[in-house]
Amino acid sequence: MMQTVRRMELKADQLYKQKIIRGFCHLCDGQEACCVGLEAGINPTDHLITAYRAHGFTFTRGLSVREILAELTGRRGGCAKGKGGSMHMYAKNFYGGNGIVGAQVPLGAGIALACKYNGKDEVCLTLYGDGAANQGQIFEAYNMAALWKLPCIFICENNRYGMGTSVERAAASTDYYKRGDFIPGLRVDGMDILCVREATRFAAAHCRSGKGPILMELQTYRYHGHSMSDPGVSYRTREEIQEVRSKSDPIMLLKDRMVNSNLASVEELKEIDVEVRKEIEDAAQFATADPEPPLEELGYHIYSSDPPFEVRGANQWIKFKSIS
Repeated sequence: MMQTVRRMELKADQLYKQKIIRGFCHLCDGQEACCVGLEAGINPTDHLITAYRAHGFTFTRGLSVREILAELTGRRGGCAKGKGGSMHMYAKNFYGGNGIVGAQVPLGAGIALACKYNGKDEVCLTLYGDGAANQGQIFEAYNMAALWKLPCIFICENNRYGMGTSVERAAASTDYYKRGDFIPGLRVDGMDILCVREATRFAAAHCRSGKGPILMELQTYRYHGHSMSDPGVSYRTREEIQEVRSKSDPIMLLKDRMVNSNLASVEELKEIDVEVRKEIEDAAQFATADPEPPLEELGYHIYSSDPPFEVRGANQWIKFKSIS
């Protein structure tokens, strides 16, 4: 799964440079242990909401590479029918990428409130980055979650840079796991998938037992820039990126551990790589050949179950029909 996310992101990079993918595009290569490890520690019935670096989570929550790449290229076969793009993908129990920094955190607390209100033994994973960690709305959400003992795991994916600003320059305290004050916190090696999985299991058990929210800080790293418009080397050195790649790459760490423990052979791992590459190539083929949605569908799917109505276009003479 980590290899699939890595190859998918590299393919998205390629398609972006060919101008087949347009607009905002935030890639998560380097952070694969976070999305895959978190999913391994929870149930499919649990909930997850994140910011806009969301391609990996969209995949681990159950959507195919095909649907994700087709969404990135704005085609009909995309998971949001080509209308969401990079930042707005959704799946069952996955409440999407959200484009406003930090805005998903109160929403995550709300999803956790729904879990508690409906008496379901479910938790909500609410993710945000180190860049969003200084936002006031996050602390308001902490307070409510603690008061109401909501089954919410607040997760700070600390990849050391909020856009081009290092954590040391942005935060008076970089111990993000302690920021909850009255909420217990864990600091986790976000480059080690087994660490992430076990910490997530522990946190989920804490929430399910009715003890209220818990915080997790995943210390991770992104290889790409903040988004595709950021080369990523003006505020950090190429050597720094290279060092992380060579010493703590999440895929390399897991491969080495599996081979050294005789859980898999180098040949088996190579076979996985070949299969993954083929899957990504097929998906990219689909994402470039699939048609774009027609303009008439611009107003569709505004409401989930409403009778059709008309939506005004760019001027009052242009009307679009909206069908649920």
